Amino acid sequence: MQADVRTLHQWGVHGVVAVTAVTAQNTVGVQRVHAMEPNLVAAQIASVAVDLAPRAVKSGMLGTAEIVAAVAASIRRFRLGPYVLDPVTVSTSGDELLAPDAVAELRGSLLPLAAVVTPNLPEAALLTGREVASPGQMADAARALVEMGAGAALVTGGHLPGTEVLDLYWDGKSELAYRGPRLGAGDVHGGGCTLSAAIAAALARGAEVRQAVAAARRWVRSAIATAPELGAGANPVNHFAPPPSLAHPPGAPPPAGSAE
Repeated sequence: MQADVRTLHQWGVHGVVAVTAVTAQNTVGVQRVHAMEPNLVAAQIASVAVDLAPRAVKSGMLGTAEIVAAVAASIRRFRLGPYVLDPVTVSTSGDELLAPDAVAELRGSLLPLAAVVTPNLPEAALLTGREVASPGQMADAARALVEMGAGAALVTGGHLPGTEVLDLYWDGKSELAYRGPRLGAGDVHGGGCTLSAAIAAALARGAEVRQAVAAARRWVRSAIATAPELGAGANPVNHFAPPPSLAHPPGAPPPAGSAE
């Protein structure tokens, strides 16, 4: 949540949040998780939706099947979107953040609502039920996620071995392979949350999905490259990195709120 709000602020949009869980965590790991009551999550979303009319939304850690269902129902009820689904299942330190019975609910109720889904390799494997451990398997997973209902999929390949990082994008028509040298920041804390929040911010400012994904990736790589050395574990990304310029489409509404 902190990473998301910092990201939205840096991208020049007004970010508001619906808290789905409270965690005790640091750069080393997650020590404790307390999920919110689903009705309270829904009430938070309703409170924002009826007052601020968000221009884009994203979700991160949801925790339970009941919360997943509440979020999906709220997105449909208030016609929120475009929606960025970051299917957080496991933290960087390896701690499980999504109950096993929530995976099916996420596949069935949230994935079809997403303008774009942004899984890493383990998350893509969990959602598709197939191995995702190579560039070819990343491409297959991206196609499968779109066939399952997502508008587009960005499968991030930070877990692949080697000196090059590959992210694979598919939207049902175009496949884009984003390649770049692996940055020497070690393990990164908050990279996935930051990426999905940046995509949501770009969408709130009027960008199309492909443009939003490309701009968000550029910024996150800069945030990783300049990550401060904080804590004893995974390195938090640098949310002070300046975002790239984002051409505002003619006739689009001015930049405004983005909500998680």
